[in-house]
Amino acid sequence: MALVDDINNDIKAAMKAKAKDKLEALRAVKSALLLAASEKGADGHVSDDAGIVVLQRLVKQRKEAADAYNGQNRADLADMEMQQAGVIEKYLPAQLSEDEVAKIVEDIIAQTGASSMKDMGKVMGMASQQLAGKADNKLVSGLVKAKLS
Repeated sequence: MALVDDINNDIKAAMKAKAKDKLEALRAVKSALLLAASEKGADGHVSDDAGIVVLQRLVKQRKEAADAYNGQNRADLADMEMQQAGVIEKYLPAQLSEDEVAKIVEDIIAQTGASSMKDMGKVMGMASQQLAGKADNKLVSGLVKAKLS
């Protein structure tokens, strides 16, 4: 079943259960997916891979908003953003641990023969393909920098 179908079914279930917070998060996801489907060059549908990218962006936005709210001593709003991020994360593939990502980065560095920071672009390109949706790019970038410097 497609990601969009899962979201629609869960919206219906949340409406029946009167789960206001979950419903709000799911409606935001549906809205973002509909916008992605209507973008120029899109054929009116969102593939699961493109949907995962949209979901990752939404989770990142929620976490950044929560950090901003925490900085302003607004724990109530920060908690709401983190709760919504948790709802959205359930639709993302399982994230790899830092150790697993480090091993994959080491393998990529060995495959490409990278030895200095000049090769970072080559390593990041391969890592982005292999780890798409499975690891945060910020983590991957930090590991690549640490290994190449």
